[in-house]
Amino acid sequence: MTKRRKLNVEELNRISIEEFQEAKKIPLVVVFDNVRSQNNIGSVFRTSDAFRVQEIILCGITATPPNVEIHKTALGAEDSMKWRYFEETLSAIKELKAEGYTIFSIEQTENSISLETFQFDKNKKYVIVLGHEVHGVQQTVIDHSDGCIEIPQYGTKHSLNVSVTAGIVIWDFFKGLK
Repeated sequence: MTKRRKLNVEELNRISIEEFQEAKKIPLVVVFDNVRSQNNIGSVFRTSDAFRVQEIILCGITATPPNVEIHKTALGAEDSMKWRYFEETLSAIKELKAEGYTIFSIEQTENSISLETFQFDKNKKYVIVLGHEVHGVQQTVIDHSDGCIEIPQYGTKHSLNVSVTAGIVIWDFFKGLK
């Protein structure tokens, strides 16, 4: 049987916050559209740090750091990740479009693109929009998106938790853009 000793923190060779902030990021911005769970927010901060997402934008009712509940799941990633707050998600989307980003809402819609068939273009900069836990991404935000991406699901439920969704989508974008 092969030994599999867990590595200690020092052996993981993680970079410092300063090194992270200077490191090359994938051309991806994550936008929260009225996400209410602070645990989801913190989890997405941590996932975004892990895969070197460029920035997080928090909109509407989405809580912002510093926040004890966000910190419980972010575990400090709220300090390493660049983030901004916008009162209105649509304002953030319009500004990102003007900066040359291609916007995809992560939502089940007519003519949505399956994540498993999505074609990445390494010459583009992307935004993914994550919506409210019950109501999803606002229709006005969908209307201003370049498209919608849907995660295929084969069980009895029609949706995934916001942080699980983010993890799946960010990982796919990381693999497609790195």
